[in-house]
Amino acid sequence: MSMRLDWAATAPGALKAQYGVHVYLESCGLPKSLLLLVDLRVSQINGCAFCLDMHAKSLREAGESQQRLDCLAGWREAHGLFSAREQAALAWAEVLTCVADARQVPDAIYEAAKAQFSDRELVDLTLAVCSINSWNRLAVGFGKGPEPDGASREAAAA
Repeated sequence: MSMRLDWAATAPGALKAQYGVHVYLESCGLPKSLLLLVDLRVSQINGCAFCLDMHAKSLREAGESQQRLDCLAGWREAHGLFSAREQAALAWAEVLTCVADARQVPDAIYEAAKAQFSDRELVDLTLAVCSINSWNRLAVGFGKGPEPDGASREAAAA
């Protein structure tokens, strides 16, 4: 799909508002690596190629292992690769991203998240899930895809 609309140029106030949440989350105290894992997992669910590319690159630059990136979509079966805190965050992110399907958050997922995060952290984590879902919908809705890397660009042109 080609780019449909440059939403950020069309509505700079929308970009400013969306970015304001991002700035808050960067300083909320949750580890950047955890927030990026959540961003990548939610982007996998939503099929947002732009965000998948961006967050995978950010995680690799932050020292994340390729094995964990490769196994993120199957984190429940990747025994030992993700901490209990990461697992609780990923489960919370998934259920909130797909809340329209279940129409509720199961008590077990909430309790697991509460066991790993303070009240404030859980609010911030929830805002992070809301934020990446918003970014995904903007990118997917308006056809924003990743820019090919150097080697990928050459292969795409061939």
